[in-house]
Amino acid sequence: MPPPPVAPALQPLAERLRPRNLGEVTGQQHLLGEGMPLRIAFESGQPHSCILWGPPGTGKTTIARLMADAFDAQFIQISAVLGGVKDIREAVEQAQLAQGTALEAAAGAGGRRTIVFVDEVHRFNKSQQDAFLPHVESGLFTFIGATTENPSFEVNSALLSRSAVYVLQPLSEDDLRQIAGKAQAIAAVPPMEQAALDRLVAYADGDARRLLNTLETLMVAAQKEQIAEITDGWLLKVLGERLRRYDKGGEQFYDTISALHKSVRGSDPDASLYWFMRMLDGGADPRYIARRLIRMAAEDIGLADPRALRLALDAAEVYERLGSPEGELALAQCVIYLAVAPKSNAVYAAFNEAKALVQRDGTRPVPLHLRNAPTQLMKDLEFGKGYRYAHDEEGGFAAGENYLPDGMAPPGFYRPVDRGLEIRISEKLRELRKRNDKAGR
Repeated sequence: MPPPPVAPALQPLAERLRPRNLGEVTGQQHLLGEGMPLRIAFESGQPHSCILWGPPGTGKTTIARLMADAFDAQFIQISAVLGGVKDIREAVEQAQLAQGTALEAAAGAGGRRTIVFVDEVHRFNKSQQDAFLPHVESGLFTFIGATTENPSFEVNSALLSRSAVYVLQPLSEDDLRQIAGKAQAIAAVPPMEQAALDRLVAYADGDARRLLNTLETLMVAAQKEQIAEITDGWLLKVLGERLRRYDKGGEQFYDTISALHKSVRGSDPDASLYWFMRMLDGGADPRYIARRLIRMAAEDIGLADPRALRLALDAAEVYERLGSPEGELALAQCVIYLAVAPKSNAVYAAFNEAKALVQRDGTRPVPLHLRNAPTQLMKDLEFGKGYRYAHDEEGGFAAGENYLPDGMAPPGFYRPVDRGLEIRISEKLRELRKRNDKAGR
């Protein structure tokens, strides 16, 4: 049952300024401008399931509501943070009531479309996301998901394949100034000097909701203190130190961890430490950073310095024992070590090449001499026959032995680089290849 309506004067400023039609939408012209994808979708007369991916305060909920209005559809909103299977079941029942039976629809009763909007859809688990599939496929309702996360990673592939993905961009400074002007026109927001407006726009950082919520705070404070004009100095006094924009669960979070990863890969300890501290300062969970450091050690250093992986694991364990802030020093030590360590992605590249080959090549049988033979029947079938135990061979290496499926050429997945320990690994592999060649393999 929808909540009772709130008097406009009592609504938050962000809700009072929510666009009522496409013409009132500020920004996102790459999607909503003439001839652009979402505009075409609105004008088509036929809604389709989609995922709106973008930072907070860029219009995802607004676009979903406008789509329901454009198609005269029942609008059901579910919060993936607070909702669950019960809410999905209720949405299905409401959609069925709105749609009615085929007989009722033919008689002019029922037959109304339903749009189910799931905010923060990435918070739903796999089973909850899967619960939408049969109803999306049957056409019972149109699904619209909103997410600040990359849907490629956070949305089930089955649901993703049935939804168009639209990428929303942070609002520009001009967009935010335009919204601030609209707010001043409908609410008791005092005039603002240019320096104050510039600071407010920078503070909002592309997020219209953040801009409007801050304006509402300023409006209340100005009324209380009887301020006739919002100056830059007064703005600073009210807001305090400018809060650093750091969306722990959104795209900026991943931009920052990407910068840390690339700085480590690029062997720049200063830049690596800087982005590490930016993440801590922004409130990132040090445990998450520790997990990423372990990944960096395996992906970008690998066998060039196998100690890096052990050090990353040790740093993670130290943090678990000491917590913050003492344990963060161990993570910082790991960051610097990874940055200055010799780099190799040879293992990472070999892993991906082997994975791709296995996926496209099919299932080749295991050669008989490599098969285990725990029973007499298997021995009679010559399982394990002719296998050479490497430890009994000269130098612990069975020269000329083949460990790949029959008829498969050596794929050469692993190609060590000329850095760190892999220099010696490369020398060892060259020597083993010479022994294989001499043995006629």
